[in-house]
Amino acid sequence: MTTKILVIDDDTAVTDLLSVLLRSHDFNVVTTNSSTEGLSLIRDDQFDLVILDLMMPEVDGWEVCKEVRTFSRVPIIVLSALNDPSMVASVLDAGADDYLTKPTPSRVLVAHINRLMRNNGTASVHADESDSLTQPNRPLTAS
Repeated sequence: MTTKILVIDDDTAVTDLLSVLLRSHDFNVVTTNSSTEGLSLIRDDQFDLVILDLMMPEVDGWEVCKEVRTFSRVPIIVLSALNDPSMVASVLDAGADDYLTKPTPSRVLVAHINRLMRNNGTASVHADESDSLTQPNRPLTAS
């Protein structure tokens, strides 16, 4: 079974990059550049994991986390350019399961996804691939 991931980030360059990267690891990827659309997608569809940016114009990542936790236990990885320890703590308290800062090497992101899938009881088909030296190791950049 393929892991289905929703990526929510207002920067189209980031969603495009993550889509290509994650699909190269055989993940099923859905992207949106709208936090409100992302919330609707999480309500209406079944995702194995959400990758979420914090700084978005409509509803910020903190509010998205809080709202998602009112109706879902889907694992959430926050991927943000903000690297403030109090910010990290705040987002984890709001319901995020993990926090990574941009730029993040692709292998690190895939390893965090695989760890959350293992911890969530969803066996990832990508566990061995994340250790391969042949996989892309491009850092993720942007907002």
